[in-house]
Amino acid sequence: MSTSATVALSPLAGFGKLRELQNITNQVAKLHRPLLAVIAGLLLAAAFPRPGVAGLAWLAPGLLLFLALGQGSKAAFRLGWLAGFAFNLTALYWLLYMPVAVAPIFAWLALSAYCALYPALWVWLCWRLAPASPSHSPTLPLSHFSAALANTAWLQRAVWALACAALWVALEFILGRFLTGFPWLALGVSQYRLLPLVQIVSVTGIAGLSFLVVWFSVSLGCALLSLVQQPQRRWLMWRELLPVTLVLAGVAAFGLGRLGPEAPAARELKVALIQPSIPQTLLWDAKENTNRFNQLLALSRAALASQPDVLIWPEAAVPGRVRYDPFVSDAISGLARAHRVWMIIGADDAEPRQGGDGNDADYFNASFLITPEGKVAARYVKRRLVIFGEYVPLVKWLPFLKQLTPIEGGFTAGEQAVPFELTEPRAKTAVLICFEDAFADLAREAVVADTDFLVNLTNDGWFRESAAQWQHAANSVFRAVENGVPLVRCANNGLTCWIDARGRMHEVYFPDSPDIYRAGFKTARLPLPASDMRRAPTFYNQHGEWFAWGCVVVAVVIVTVNFVRRHA
Repeated sequence: MSTSATVALSPLAGFGKLRELQNITNQVAKLHRPLLAVIAGLLLAAAFPRPGVAGLAWLAPGLLLFLALGQGSKAAFRLGWLAGFAFNLTALYWLLYMPVAVAPIFAWLALSAYCALYPALWVWLCWRLAPASPSHSPTLPLSHFSAALANTAWLQRAVWALACAALWVALEFILGRFLTGFPWLALGVSQYRLLPLVQIVSVTGIAGLSFLVVWFSVSLGCALLSLVQQPQRRWLMWRELLPVTLVLAGVAAFGLGRLGPEAPAARELKVALIQPSIPQTLLWDAKENTNRFNQLLALSRAALASQPDVLIWPEAAVPGRVRYDPFVSDAISGLARAHRVWMIIGADDAEPRQGGDGNDADYFNASFLITPEGKVAARYVKRRLVIFGEYVPLVKWLPFLKQLTPIEGGFTAGEQAVPFELTEPRAKTAVLICFEDAFADLAREAVVADTDFLVNLTNDGWFRESAAQWQHAANSVFRAVENGVPLVRCANNGLTCWIDARGRMHEVYFPDSPDIYRAGFKTARLPLPASDMRRAPTFYNQHGEWFAWGCVVVAVVIVTVNFVRRHA
């Protein structure tokens, strides 16, 4: 026997070569993991509009999670945070477009760093709960940990994948509510164009779709791990994907059933949507108030030539206050009377403060329903205000914070949804202002038994021609499907459109131009049920965030049980 053969068969020599290979693998992984974490974050950002490659969302969570394979708690947390930071910096780049000196950079970095804590916590928790995770020494060589995980019982890995999905949803739900909440980039939102899958939110809310995406992504990671560890038994990888694939097939079948042909609408409501496309800097320039208001009126008169039932203006379109500025109120009431049209408009408002000295007032970001007689029939006040954009937190104790924002004062939040009821033609709607359509609970509160459609009035002119408008509109898709009603979006600049009850976007582009950001108007015909009929409420509209709360409960239980076991 040759010397080389003897060395090859020597157990000690083989062990040494294996140890050397493991050391090299671990060193390479240590160097490459941070880079791959950034790539995972970038892939996740690319799943959202724009560019909106939705399929990347089904890969990124699993990639991020398995990057931390065999890592200690601190390393896993750091990798998760790094990926989350890269994701948010990229997806929220449009915050830098705000026309303010310092605030955009501060807001961009601070919000991205804060939101990155949630994927970091997710990665850390998932590996703490992994069936192969050691109780006392959480760090193992990569090959050891991957082999240990692959050799656990299939059922354990399947349950772990479900637990990972529940943890993601629980953390996403907390992010959407904690400290006023930021649900803007919920994972499921990236799938807004996959309408067969989107229909599940009529039952579960957006949490259900996020759950499916993460479940598949983690299951895919387990499948690839199984293939690497046991390449001669390729059929085992398909076993990892079987449960989630069956569920996805059932969800798609449910969705395709809802997307089937619908009966013709009993009646229609014709609406005209005005998009003035006023730069944010001009909104702050009092010298431009008359010019921009005249532009708004000119666009409205052109739109009224088609004789709509309702004329809609976006948030922040009206200079001055409708109830206090005679020039503004006279022009609006005159327009309504001359054309016998209902109007829904966004405008600031104010009221004397109770208990004040007569000079104090509360200021509101509001919307108004104007009758064809030119009277104010209803007013809704925005309930969820934008931090540093519409109010400054803790400003009484930390006055220097006012330097971070262009606003001189601050708005007062509204307390409840307000129905806007039209009498002829008969219809009932409710308004969401600005990013309120990103909050599923606000939309659900606004949709009662006889609500025919929702309206979102928004001013996305803060962010110029960016992805913010597309991301915002994607959120609206889910509010329509969740509640089973159409949703009309009227924006200062892109994306003015309407979304039907199944999530299809209509009138996205102007008839003569693909430029969604330009000034102009659009008309739309909304399908309405017969006057004596009501829409059947969706399961979500009736029961709310039952699925998300269920994931929160599951997350609390499994984390608690795991903690008790580790410290028993």
